[in-house]
Amino acid sequence: MTLTAHELFGWSPEAVVFDCDGTLMDSERHWQEARNRAFREYGLQPPRGFAEQATGLHYEDCGRLMARSVRKPELAEGLTAALLDHFLALVTDDPVTMPGAVQLVRLLSVRLPLAVASNCPRVVVEGSLERAGLSAHFQHIVVPDAGDGVRPKPHPDVYAVAARLCGVRPHRALAVEDSLTGVKSARSAGLRVLGVGPRPQDDSETRADLWLPALHEPELLAWARSWDIRRPLPEP
Repeated sequence: MTLTAHELFGWSPEAVVFDCDGTLMDSERHWQEARNRAFREYGLQPPRGFAEQATGLHYEDCGRLMARSVRKPELAEGLTAALLDHFLALVTDDPVTMPGAVQLVRLLSVRLPLAVASNCPRVVVEGSLERAGLSAHFQHIVVPDAGDGVRPKPHPDVYAVAARLCGVRPHRALAVEDSLTGVKSARSAGLRVLGVGPRPQDDSETRADLWLPALHEPELLAWARSWDIRRPLPEP
């Protein structure tokens, strides 16, 4: 059941798990440009509305979707490799945090455990957080890993594992997401979900408990400041 804003703000989580792309890092625009470049590399044009379909997908799933969308399934492997190569080049040259991300993460990291649950490769997540000066604030980073049986979003695995590593029951953790793919993953794992950014038009089946325009909304910061400090404060 989706909560009202009042009900959510009356609750305090015991851990917070953030998505990375589009939530902490302003990298969704890099993924979009990488998709466009990968299509052009193969002499193709992205179909109308493809960006909306691809948002939040694991890059391998996105590569397969790219190939299917132009009816060339034989290009799936090549498009996937090109997509990742172009994205890594773009995000390395221009890492940018989302508005309010640094402030909120620093505010929360002295209060409770923080984790990242992402569909991106670990090297991308770790590099992005390091360049943004945020890596020290997160205790855990969870990404899809076939070897460990951790499936990508919209499966619940990354959020379920992140909550477990933070030492809390899923229903006591808050997920922060920007895409319906991520919201579905977090809700399936049992977490409460705060959506940030533009609210998707078609969220009738998979809803966050609350959507806010950005991470620096005054009501969100006030709510976070109200949580008890449960972690040791850093040395002065």
